[in-house]
Amino acid sequence: MCAWNETLMAKILIQGGTVVSSTGSSKQDVLIDGETIAALLAPETEAFGIDLSDNVDIAIDATGKYVIPGGVDGHTHMEMPFGGTYASDTFETGTRAAAWGGTTTIVDFVVQAHGQRVQDQLALWHEKAGGNCAIDYGFHQIIGDVNDESLKAMDELIGEGVSSFKLFMAYPGVFLSSDGQILQAMQTAAGNGGLIMMHAENGSAIDVLVQQALARGETSPYYHGVTRPWQAEQEATHRAVMLADLTGAPLYVVHVSAKQALARIAEARNAGQNVFGETCPQYLYLSLEENLGAEGFEGAKWVCSTPLRARAEGHQDELWKYIRTGDVTTVSTDHCPFCMKDQKEMGIGDFSKIPNGIGSVEHRMDLLYQGVVDGRISLEKWVDVCCTTPARMFGMYGKKGVLAPGADADVVIYDPNGHTSIGLDAAAGKSHHMNMDYSAWEGYEIDGHVDTVFSRGKMIVNNRRYIGTKGDGRFVKRELSQNLI
Repeated sequence: MCAWNETLMAKILIQGGTVVSSTGSSKQDVLIDGETIAALLAPETEAFGIDLSDNVDIAIDATGKYVIPGGVDGHTHMEMPFGGTYASDTFETGTRAAAWGGTTTIVDFVVQAHGQRVQDQLALWHEKAGGNCAIDYGFHQIIGDVNDESLKAMDELIGEGVSSFKLFMAYPGVFLSSDGQILQAMQTAAGNGGLIMMHAENGSAIDVLVQQALARGETSPYYHGVTRPWQAEQEATHRAVMLADLTGAPLYVVHVSAKQALARIAEARNAGQNVFGETCPQYLYLSLEENLGAEGFEGAKWVCSTPLRARAEGHQDELWKYIRTGDVTTVSTDHCPFCMKDQKEMGIGDFSKIPNGIGSVEHRMDLLYQGVVDGRISLEKWVDVCCTTPARMFGMYGKKGVLAPGADADVVIYDPNGHTSIGLDAAAGKSHHMNMDYSAWEGYEIDGHVDTVFSRGKMIVNNRRYIGTKGDGRFVKRELSQNLI
């Protein structure tokens, strides 16, 4: 038998568990051979006198547990420059934390700002991530400066395995693209098969509201949410949907937080348009009143964009509903962590200077599983929005997001009878492995636990121990999206 930390290229049999896919659940054994899944076998195999456990290096008893594909987080920002600082997780620390939480693939955003070449920035991100990641990774490309050169680069990047491009309707002077620039980028994507991702907020209107609030002396983190109202998100979402309709480009709206914006996405989908909505755990659980409105400067912990919405307005419940209907296509994290000390504190006395971002890459699978426990979503929907559909959306399905012969052996054994306490105090059994000095999810209790994680057949997490190594992850050269209606 192999040692637990020597599982690479081993034959591994996971027995007795319930395999959960996006389409159903059944008792099956999973056979891993090296880096790939070799077979899924019905438990009746042994009734025919075949005892596979005699012919493998490791046999794992998963009785009473779920066996699911490794999570795919399609929206992270490791080491991202923002507001005069950088996201606090490196590719090394952030992907290790992701592994702890059952995520085995991330898709991070390469940043191109005004005056930068797309190709140079992609090379920089390869340099940052290469040899440092605990799990597999791919890249989206932010086009922050839409011009003839960057439009040509979009065609070039398709061949490099970067098949999705993010544009911004927010952050004037930094990332914001005009409607005309968005139109050009969408025309390019419609021609090359790429996916347009959109940060949909009316940035120009928000900037006016921010300056008016500061002039009134409204400087606390609470006003970050007030000055980014749902109307600004709905209006921009509508504009993006119409431009996509005009050009024929598929559209993926990131981190949707307002129920009105999702209603517009649902309307477009019902009309047959290739429009897709993403939300994040923070918008399902956290709120303007309880979190951004926390006493003193504490609300800075939960400053992100789009912002947390008012629970009294019912956004959270509506987002869960849209997950059930399929109009929320994926749940990602928008993982962009900043520490309170020296980073979030940059905005004391001026909420507009608080770096925008929440750390969740470690907790997404657990938080969404709590939705299963609470009866908000099914087991199959949990796997669908966290694993399978992200792989399809971002051109990795068949290798990622599915347990099937020939797929990468990215496998998570999840114990529904286990328990996860989220927070900073490791001595008290609380989980937190992100490079942050606080937890946005401090005190959350999850009825479930990630027990074992395999990345391409190598066991990297087992029995509350991380046993992977730096550089286990590889770059995933993605195909075009497999997502169209």
